[in-house]
Amino acid sequence: MPDLLNELVFLFQRLNWVSLLDLFLVTLVFFTILMIVRGTQAMMLMRGVILLAIALSLLTSLVNLPAFSWLIRTSLPALLFAIPVIFAPEIRRALERLGRAGSGTLFYRKDPSADQLMQQEISGVVAACARLSARQHGALIVLARNDNLQEYVRTGVQIEAKLTAELLLQVFYPNTPLHDGAVIISNGRLIAAACVMPLSASGILNRTPERQMGLRHRAALGISEASDAIAVVVSEETGSISIAQGGRMIRRLDSERLQNILMAFYRPSELATNPFKAFIHLFQRPEAGHRPED
Repeated sequence: MPDLLNELVFLFQRLNWVSLLDLFLVTLVFFTILMIVRGTQAMMLMRGVILLAIALSLLTSLVNLPAFSWLIRTSLPALLFAIPVIFAPEIRRALERLGRAGSGTLFYRKDPSADQLMQQEISGVVAACARLSARQHGALIVLARNDNLQEYVRTGVQIEAKLTAELLLQVFYPNTPLHDGAVIISNGRLIAAACVMPLSASGILNRTPERQMGLRHRAALGISEASDAIAVVVSEETGSISIAQGGRMIRRLDSERLQNILMAFYRPSELATNPFKAFIHLFQRPEAGHRPED
């Protein structure tokens, strides 16, 4: 015990501001990686990799196994090169979020005409979702923000019409040619309908009490993971309204809550004028009220 204390005192005596900066940067890197993969399937993969590395380290240090130790040393560089391939979707998503914060969020400019257009867009979506929910007509509505969704527009039927609640009701009327798939809305216009969205691979819906949610909810989560778009879902089975953004879903909404949440997503905040807070916001988890179970 005294030897251990002496070693700790010796280490603290050697600490200086360069050492502290070095430790802080290493900690920041690991913290950022954990925040990127948290809540995704990559988290389970990372746990497996860490446990395997610990087991192999203990085995090679406690038992003299020359051939096995040589195999581990020679295969380690290949594993390091494989990490970017394994975690490619998470790395891409983090870089997109960083670039989005640097270009779209931090340099926001107030535009009265855009604000009025946004109000009309939200009002049309909320009114349509309320009526679709009452009729239990399924719907998937994607509201584009900063990211370009042209690759998903090309998968559907281009419409380029002024957004109205009646138009959305007509598109999602059962058994019509355009009711399957998603509609994409941008700048107060319905750009396309019957669009194919990427399905979520995070497994969040599998951990919710209601695991029978269908393709619309998985597609809503998928497009919210792949872009900064907001996806609104109306369940065909229950008529419940859900909203997905940033890979998280808020469920069982009424018209008032839906409108308030959409307004909150579009309303500029202090992140627009504070780059440091915007960077920290990239790795923050949603509040308890925004969990998938809600």
